[in-house]
Amino acid sequence: MDRSSVGGVVLALIGILLGQAIEGGHAGSLLQPAAFMIVICGTFGAVLLQTSTTNFITGLLMVRQVFVTPANDKEALVRRINIWSTLSRKDGILMLEPYFTRETDLFVKKGLRLLIDGTPPAKLQEICSNEMYYYEMQQRNAAKIWEAAGGYSPTVGILGAVLGLIHVMENLSDPSKLGGGIAVAFVATIYGVGLANLLFLPIANKLKSLIQQEAVRREVLINAWVSIANGDHPRIVEERLLTYLEK
Repeated sequence: MDRSSVGGVVLALIGILLGQAIEGGHAGSLLQPAAFMIVICGTFGAVLLQTSTTNFITGLLMVRQVFVTPANDKEALVRRINIWSTLSRKDGILMLEPYFTRETDLFVKKGLRLLIDGTPPAKLQEICSNEMYYYEMQQRNAAKIWEAAGGYSPTVGILGAVLGLIHVMENLSDPSKLGGGIAVAFVATIYGVGLANLLFLPIANKLKSLIQQEAVRREVLINAWVSIANGDHPRIVEERLLTYLEK
């Protein structure tokens, strides 16, 4: 569980609810199903219109990464690379076959396969770099749905406010219905602006950061495989990895 992500959401909600209480209001006044429906459905409907279904679904599934961030495996990755480098230098590239068999990461598996097959260093780098590029592009396109949601949400909130005011105007002769319409109008605006700035845009930025981290990880792997394919001494490979550990 990513404590900073969960803590950020909780802190934002606490701040809003406490502020509402200090002003003499109550949390129930912020719970307006109609306003929520307008903002959520309107926002994600607009997002779905501008993107492909695949990117939309992938982007939604990526939210899990924000709140359940994978463990930092930098040191473990460096140890694995050092083992590959030392073993291939000492006993030959083919000795990496057992590590390829046990590997579960598809990108690592592909790199090791190319290495074991004796792929020339330049060709190995070209193949893996191309795969990394398309992976990063696909991930960034999927993450953009949250940035788009952050842009549309406030406007859809205003649309909800206008709909609420229309409802008020239609019921001017019935004072008992005026309060509900006005509440929907103002709460819809709160939902639109609040979701954009407290949820959608932060999620988009967090996903961008995670994608960048994975891109750096893959670049380190590619450089290590190229060094191993070139027959570089394990000490040289290790020295190149020190900068990665320091970041």
